[in-house]
Amino acid sequence: MIGYTHVTKRFGPLKAVDDVSLDIAEGEFVAIVGGSGSGKTTLLRLANRLIEANGGSITVEGEDVRSVDPVALRRRIGYVFQSGGLFPHLSVADNIGITPKLLGVAAADIAARVGELLDLVQLDGTAHRDRLPEALSGGQRQRVGVARALAAKPRIVLMDEPFGALDPLTRDALGDDYRSLHRKLGLTTVMITHDMTEAILLADRIAVMRGGKMLAQGTPAELSKSSEAYVLELLRTPRRQVERLNALLPQSGSV
Repeated sequence: MIGYTHVTKRFGPLKAVDDVSLDIAEGEFVAIVGGSGSGKTTLLRLANRLIEANGGSITVEGEDVRSVDPVALRRRIGYVFQSGGLFPHLSVADNIGITPKLLGVAAADIAARVGELLDLVQLDGTAHRDRLPEALSGGQRQRVGVARALAAKPRIVLMDEPFGALDPLTRDALGDDYRSLHRKLGLTTVMITHDMTEAILLADRIAVMRGGKMLAQGTPAELSKSSEAYVLELLRTPRRQVERLNALLPQSGSV
């Protein structure tokens, strides 16, 4: 569904993405993990031409993205921003319906789609469709962001640290809910995260970036055999957290 082949992106003298190749299959959920400045968000934004590559090639659904109008490309790929990225002056319904409206979908069909999507992301339509984003909690805004990304029935969804700004309980619930949506709708999802635990729990496969380079990619079991010290350190972090939690928390039977 998405193919990166020897892709490079420079910002002045900085190589934000340096000769990266990555193939993402139909129906896959891939997490791209790395610290700040690793190039992971740049790689994501190259797929829908929010920024343009300097070298290599990128294909989406078999087409070279350079041969596709960038606006048309973005309208067929869902995109979820870290903070929801909702338009503050538009209602929940208008935020969700904006892409279908730009595509010329009839108003009645948009209204029906909004209702369907609010149900899908587990928000009460009557209570929420006419609210402005400022009246929503962080978790509700992210649910609306997911609904908006799905409004034009894309086959591909790109997610840029979508749950990072949420409290732990909301983050955990929304991550599980999105994973269920991914399976139910047969989506291909690429998610950027700096949280290896989140990547392990949600993704089928994990790609690790550092300094613009792709260090490793694979399932958690495959990554555990990597020769890269940074990759192994990322994998050790969730284990250390579990060990510390087990030492600090009472046994589950007494909680």
